[in-house]
Amino acid sequence: MTVPQYTFPFKHLLGIEPLSPLDVTSILDQAKAFEEVCENPEIKVVPALRKKLVVNLFFENSTRTRNSFEIAEKRLSAEIVNFDAGSSSLSKGETLIDTATNLQAMRPDIIVMRHSAPGAHTLLARHIDASIVNAGDGAHEHPTQALLDAYTMREHFGKLNGLSVAIVGDIRNSRVVRSNLWLLTKMGAKVTLVGPPTLLPAEIKETWPDVELSYDFDEVIPSMDVIMMLRCQFERGTGMYIPSQGEYAKYYQLNAARMKRAGNEAVVLHPGPLNRGVEITSEVADGPNSLILKQVTNGVPVRMSVLHLLIPSRVQLTLNAKTPKFLKNRGNLIFQKLAGGDCSPPYQPAIKRNAV
Repeated sequence: MTVPQYTFPFKHLLGIEPLSPLDVTSILDQAKAFEEVCENPEIKVVPALRKKLVVNLFFENSTRTRNSFEIAEKRLSAEIVNFDAGSSSLSKGETLIDTATNLQAMRPDIIVMRHSAPGAHTLLARHIDASIVNAGDGAHEHPTQALLDAYTMREHFGKLNGLSVAIVGDIRNSRVVRSNLWLLTKMGAKVTLVGPPTLLPAEIKETWPDVELSYDFDEVIPSMDVIMMLRCQFERGTGMYIPSQGEYAKYYQLNAARMKRAGNEAVVLHPGPLNRGVEITSEVADGPNSLILKQVTNGVPVRMSVLHLLIPSRVQLTLNAKTPKFLKNRGNLIFQKLAGGDCSPPYQPAIKRNAV
């Protein structure tokens, strides 16, 4: 049975907050189709973004996110420009808006940006025509990380609704936790935030009243399906809120002893980078319950899905039960159908994009 046509209602992906459960589900479903592309050695690349220009605009250091976006863009056949903020005119006093408008004069279709200032992407979206993807803005949001986290959980458990998820660590400074709170609560998961009182602001309950707060990691662990660890962001001043790294690790590190308190089916997630020996030990990070590397793998199809849905005039890859077999057995036809605009089954008609 063919899934009905879906129209992504936004020009930009600035955060998870405005998305509906249908939007989230549709992004994850489309990512599943792209996962089949990524895993098939006979395909790997599809021309879904052929002749489209994507600019990667990173003002903060990044390894996983930047590389994941670049691989996703290459697999969609996009033209890519990687912007080096350190060697740009920003170092000469140029403003973000001036930089963006100069880039806009080159007619990019999508700008993927990471910036240290919360709300920088919203500002950018007001001044340029390209679609903006938020790859992290300060301590505000990191939407594609939350989407790949959700994809990983749904892939493992078959659902998000009803899952018990503990997010543990530096809640105060984490953009990942905010995006995950928006997404998981929309999708029916039960979220518990865990950390020392200095890193667990009580005002979080004002925005997410159904979220539980706990200072006792050991008490929370046995009832959790997912334990998501966050690193201490010392570059954002976390060191001022804890006595020492050793003291923090004593109460909030996920180690082998604490992992024994978890259920046999519990899984461990971490958005990275890991501070091994602080919030998590190598034994757990590399252990059988860890899905950390699976998160990295899933980041590519999820980001392919986001980029694909933001571009107008494209053909959507299959979203039906026949997809896996078709892609594996007749993968070369993807090129023919996407390049030629043939939307016959198992392909869906082109998705139209609305303005903001």
